[in-house]
Amino acid sequence: MLSLNSLPLFSEAPKKLVDFYRQVLVREPKWIEGEYGGFEVGACLLVIGPHGKVQGQSRNPERMIMNFETGKVKGEFERMKGMGAKVITEPYSLGAEPHAFCLGEEWVS
Repeated sequence: MLSLNSLPLFSEAPKKLVDFYRQVLVREPKWIEGEYGGFEVGACLLVIGPHGKVQGQSRNPERMIMNFETGKVKGEFERMKGMGAKVITEPYSLGAEPHAFCLGEEWVS
């Protein structure tokens, strides 16, 4: 069986993206080297860095969706909305408690 080891996320402005995920994850990167930064998220490493073929906003942002888990959906939604993240969907429920919400990071390339 395979395990997910790392998830690379490329940007023409990787330092802004590292700052964004520093706020989202409420932690410092595990490592920073030049324009690259890596966050330990569970058993996976979220690696952010530059890529010569990545420029501007993604034309298909729905191609890449990351799911994070929390027991405080409403609180985390409000916190991230307060950071300026673009709201795609408000918290919604698959049962009695709010289950999920979708945010975009339109202000980060």
